[in-house]
Amino acid sequence: MKLMLFAPELYLLMGSLVLFLISLGQDGGRKARAVAMGLALFAIPVCLFALFASGELFHGAYRVDLFSQFIKLVTAIGFAFVMFITPKLKGIGEKVRPEYYLFMTLSTLGLFMLVSSVELLTMFIALELSSYSLYLLVPMRDDRAGLRMQMESAIKYVLFGVVATGVMLFGMSYLYGLTGTTYFVELLPMLQQMMASPAALVALAMVLGGFFFKLAVFPFHSWVPDVYQGAANETTAFIASVPKVAAVAMLIRICAMATSEGQALVLLIGALSVCSMFYGNLLALQQTDLKRMLGFSGIAHAGYVLLGLVTMQEIGYTASIYYILAYLFMTLAGFLVICAVSENGENLTVSDVSGLHRRSPLLALTLAVSMFALAGIPPFAGFMGKFLLLTVAYNAGFLPLVILAALNTAISIYYYLSVVRAAYSNGPEEQAPVAAGPLLKVVSVALVAIIIVMGLLPDRILWLATYAVRAVF
Repeated sequence: MKLMLFAPELYLLMGSLVLFLISLGQDGGRKARAVAMGLALFAIPVCLFALFASGELFHGAYRVDLFSQFIKLVTAIGFAFVMFITPKLKGIGEKVRPEYYLFMTLSTLGLFMLVSSVELLTMFIALELSSYSLYLLVPMRDDRAGLRMQMESAIKYVLFGVVATGVMLFGMSYLYGLTGTTYFVELLPMLQQMMASPAALVALAMVLGGFFFKLAVFPFHSWVPDVYQGAANETTAFIASVPKVAAVAMLIRICAMATSEGQALVLLIGALSVCSMFYGNLLALQQTDLKRMLGFSGIAHAGYVLLGLVTMQEIGYTASIYYILAYLFMTLAGFLVICAVSENGENLTVSDVSGLHRRSPLLALTLAVSMFALAGIPPFAGFMGKFLLLTVAYNAGFLPLVILAALNTAISIYYYLSVVRAAYSNGPEEQAPVAAGPLLKVVSVALVAIIIVMGLLPDRILWLATYAVRAVF
């Protein structure tokens, strides 16, 4: 039944309508929270139910396959974790919480639709649904301090987003002009015969630009540090993790249109990978604000992800999917600690987590695991992800990229371990313990377990990711 192919999207759409109705009333913050958390939790079984569904909708513009369903499942899991690590929404005012949950749900819906879009205009509409919902989340931060930096961050986010959208639309017009179609299934064979054409390469690069912005790849990264710092902790946790999974998925779909003969595109992705890694890691070294540091760190990790895409091979795409999956959980673990330690939703500096091992041993452990994993230290998921990416890049003949990526990994260890050192150093004696409720403890343990299991037992995830990537072709 074709209705079941659209089940995850329909589920979130119905949930969005319920949240919209709640937002029309007065003092609907608690109701919206209960609905949003229930919606996020049950989205996972809905996606599991539809995992192996396949078919096409809307005259072939919307494809449901293992690749799209796998990414939807991962997105749903990330959405649920974001909801459960930030149940109190310390940085969001009570009056706007129903709208806040509504826009976050709509953004997730847009990501669901994005990964099934196999037609340029459908892809564009889904991307904008997700993006504009995020633009509205940033200025919703509670303005207790009167700095209003969230407004500046929101304006920068919108302006950079509009530019990236314009570049992508211009690239789409080139693709349509070259091929006479907007459907991926028809674009694929035509473009593979045109890879020597400068127009085809420019068109693909411009379309990729829209997703480079989402993933925060250099030079589409300029919005990241200010938005991470200016948005509420809860908002940043979502922006830093969930949309990046869908961005990598769409980069794979678009890169599948090219072939290894398109050396100019390979060189472009390789150059952006190196620039992202060096730029992100070197600037992260001098950051004291934790969210800003994780923002520059995210730029560097976007560079690592591109190592898999530059191979233009199935195994490289699989490694990129695995790595962005690991990055999702590593980042969420870090933001769980930031949200828990922050008393009133304020930003934290590295010194603010000093003595955390005495104030909350479990949160200190979670933060340490997150930082160790992001640094690529075994036996955590980050190490396995980087090992896979470096291996596939080396086997594909990109030895200089491998050397530069290994050098960047060494650079990043310094600032990640500085956070761990602060957490396990002796802070001021008068610091109060951090209150972590039962729910937060369960989520914390779950994230730590996932990061460790993904590092020690990656086979099942790699197997599923491999079959999902094959569905693209």
